[in-house]
Amino acid sequence: MDDCIFCKIIKGEIAANFVYQDGDFVAFKDIKPSAPVHVLIVPRKHIDSLSVATKEDQEMLGKLQILGAKIAGELGVGDSFRLSTNNGKAAGQVVFHLHYHLQGGWEK
Repeated sequence: MDDCIFCKIIKGEIAANFVYQDGDFVAFKDIKPSAPVHVLIVPRKHIDSLSVATKEDQEMLGKLQILGAKIAGELGVGDSFRLSTNNGKAAGQVVFHLHYHLQGGWEK
């Protein structure tokens, strides 16, 4: 999508502080973090939101969950983290490209 900020980040048109990249996903630090560790995990495939994902996306969504745990471990919060997505404007979704927030690093 031409006007999607995450698609532009994926294409390298907008800079981001990447912590992970592969053929299916990118992960980068949130520019307005709400936790000591706050990373966005974004599939390269543009999907507006979880509610429009299809059965074709099932494997990718499973990989995303495992990747979230892997990145949490690499960032030192593997024992205690949150992995979540906002679905729709009323739920707080601001960028309409499916993405998950990996948050952690709170005091124990």
